[in-house]
Amino acid sequence: MRLRTLLITVVMAGTSVVLAQETQTPAQTKEKTPVINQRQKNQHARIKQGVKSGELTKGEARKLHNEEKTIQAEKQMAKVDGKVTPAERAKLRKDQNKASKDIYRLKHNDKTKKNPEGDAK
Repeated sequence: MRLRTLLITVVMAGTSVVLAQETQTPAQTKEKTPVINQRQKNQHARIKQGVKSGELTKGEARKLHNEEKTIQAEKQMAKVDGKVTPAERAKLRKDQNKASKDIYRLKHNDKTKKNPEGDAK
């Protein structure tokens, strides 16, 4: 009876160790970037809203989307080794700041979907 209890205990302990390792492995292999991800979503929404309202022309939106794609590719490269270093985060943050300023600048220039030449409305 004691042997059976001991065997069940060992099997249960071994199973819990394996399950714990399986749940930790994905988190360890890919560094999470929740702040960068959320900021990308926000900037994408700003671009989409600018197109919808006519504040951005198709060409301006295309430039901004390309800038966002470049940042996404840079983020993926930073994650390749499984760790996003503070220097990589700083570079991504700097690029996102520039993209944000570009979105603002293009949304507030004189060119609009209805007024592509920037003439007086």
